[in-house]
Amino acid sequence: MPLNNLNRLIHANLKKIEMTGVVMRIFSFSLVSWLGPQSPFMFVWVFNTTDAIMLTWCAVLKRDAAYTLLNAFWILIGVVGICRAAGLWE
Repeated sequence: MPLNNLNRLIHANLKKIEMTGVVMRIFSFSLVSWLGPQSPFMFVWVFNTTDAIMLTWCAVLKRDAAYTLLNAFWILIGVVGICRAAGLWE
């Protein structure tokens, strides 16, 4: 039941959540572009993975297969990025 309530809440605020996720993604990639090697990579990967989760959830609720696949891909890339930033994979 709690998941249904969360889905209803997300669906009721879908456009706001999507816009927040898009702005988060723009911010994280801008940060890397501006700071280059001085970027806080762990922060960027966690932030980017969070927006991917938000956008994937929205795409699933909208039944948008293309954006579900695209953003789920970004979740996987984010997990790899987090592991690399943590020094788990080199």
